[in-house]
Amino acid sequence: MKRMNTRQAMKLRYIYTLLTLLLALCFVPAVAQTGHKPKKHAAKVIRKKPAPKKPVKTAPVQQKANAQNLGDAAASTAADTIKKGGQPADLPGGLSQEIVVTTAYKPVLAEAVKIRINPDLEDKTPFKAPLSYTPIDKRLEDNTNVRPLIAMNRPAEVDTDRTNNYIKLGLGNLKTTYGEAYFNNGKDQALQVGGYLKHFMQSGNLTKQNSSKEEAGVFGKSVGAENSLSGRIDYNYNSNYFYGYDQKNPPPVLQLNKQHFSTIGAEGELVKNYKDVDNDFTYALKLKGYVFNNAYQAKENNLVLSGFLNQTIGQFYAGVSGSLDFATQKDSLYSLNNSLVRANPYLKFQGETYKIDAGVNLVDQFGTTSSFHIFPAAKLELQVIPKYVRLFAEVKGDVNRSSLLDFSQVNPFLGQNIPIKNSIDQLDITAGLKGTLTAGVSFKVAIFRNMVKDMPLFVSDFNFNGYNKFTVIYDDGQSRINGINAELDIKASESVDIYGRAEVKQYQMATFTQAWNLPKYKLTAGTVIHISDLIDVTGTLLFRGPAYDPHPAVDASISPTTINAFADLSGAIEYKASKKISIFVHVNNILNTNNQTWLYYPDYGFNIFGGAGFAF
Repeated sequence: MKRMNTRQAMKLRYIYTLLTLLLALCFVPAVAQTGHKPKKHAAKVIRKKPAPKKPVKTAPVQQKANAQNLGDAAASTAADTIKKGGQPADLPGGLSQEIVVTTAYKPVLAEAVKIRINPDLEDKTPFKAPLSYTPIDKRLEDNTNVRPLIAMNRPAEVDTDRTNNYIKLGLGNLKTTYGEAYFNNGKDQALQVGGYLKHFMQSGNLTKQNSSKEEAGVFGKSVGAENSLSGRIDYNYNSNYFYGYDQKNPPPVLQLNKQHFSTIGAEGELVKNYKDVDNDFTYALKLKGYVFNNAYQAKENNLVLSGFLNQTIGQFYAGVSGSLDFATQKDSLYSLNNSLVRANPYLKFQGETYKIDAGVNLVDQFGTTSSFHIFPAAKLELQVIPKYVRLFAEVKGDVNRSSLLDFSQVNPFLGQNIPIKNSIDQLDITAGLKGTLTAGVSFKVAIFRNMVKDMPLFVSDFNFNGYNKFTVIYDDGQSRINGINAELDIKASESVDIYGRAEVKQYQMATFTQAWNLPKYKLTAGTVIHISDLIDVTGTLLFRGPAYDPHPAVDASISPTTINAFADLSGAIEYKASKKISIFVHVNNILNTNNQTWLYYPDYGFNIFGGAGFAF
């Protein structure tokens, strides 16, 4: 405590000394200016009042001594100043005396006492929002258990203006007439009944290059609680003329007779509805048949009863499929019974990365000829790259029943008394890859090797009085077919889809030098473009390699006739004028080439037809 008082006294001593020096510095210039005798101004008289007397406080002895020393120093300094100014030094009153100031007072503040810190003007007072509390009157519930989700109500379905019927009519060059019609009973999930009609007719530039196709049918389907029943009845009528001949060497007598094929078919099927349950038992039964005849005396009747039984046990599927195929074929020179019985017991194993089908195909041929065969029936699929690429392989065999209906659908220029002989696929082996390369790009590549006994081939036949017809011959023995198939589908966007298929084959015939009228390679491609919701554009391209016909005779010593390769480009555009009316245009053989699928039978040249469709 004593130390603190001493420090305070020292500070007061220094302060008094500084004040005395300041006063001396101010008064010395004032006294010096009196010698120049400037213009006299009225002297400003400052009378200092004597300092008020303060109560005397008792202080320590040291503090009193310091005070006396400071007072003596101040009195001495003041006396000296007065003397220098020419004033008497013995004025009474000590420091309380009259002083004359002749200049403005300019106080000087010492550097040591300046404040160099700028004030902080930022308002840092935190903002406190007014709070208001509203208590909730709610009972505490124990909701720790998981509660079932509340189903969202499905929005009411707006029944749009549905159209169950559709009609298309069109006309074009080459005397083209076109028409289609479809009818349906409407929206009914349990029962569907409908029908259709189709017509297409053209006349080419050659004599009697006419053809027409007519189709009609009805169908129905009923969906029950356990089973579904469906059926249909169809009628097809196709007609054309034998207009083909060697125009460089026309026959002396030209007979352009007419050929037609008519078929009445029916089909019924009973299937157990699918249910997502474990160890499900499924079955199906189908009955179908047809009656076929042509412009001559050829007739064919066929009735097939087929079905399967399947039992699921975990990842295993055990079952058997089979069919009874009864057929009779008749022409002016023969009447045959050509029937087959098939049975295919199998086991299937399926996992996340694999699928295996193992079984055998038992085929019994009876009727005019009889034979029994056992063929393998196995498939394998293995996932190589998850979600992208799968490896597949297949080994199978079967008996292919020769059918007049199938022959006429491939070659409509068949003659009379077509030979009938079943071919046998002794061993067909296929292996390849399929999957997706990226989003929207899918592919399938397969290599195959087929061993066929008694392979059927179409060849020209000029033994019919001046006009060309075709017949069927069989390669007696074992023929081999090696090749590759490749498919690519690119969905570039929601509006553009491009697809293509390439097929290359190599034939090793048993008795013939060539696989008559069978090209060794074929390419098909197409695109579908949705320009908008109103306009659709489609295009197709077919490129077929050269083929050979044994004309003028089935003889290895005579050079065959070559049917040149060709390309066929077609397109179509459809415009939807409204919800019920559409306009379409089809253009075929845009390149306008004289394509020959069959010897001396060129296809129709450039042709275009269009029309309108109406939905109601």
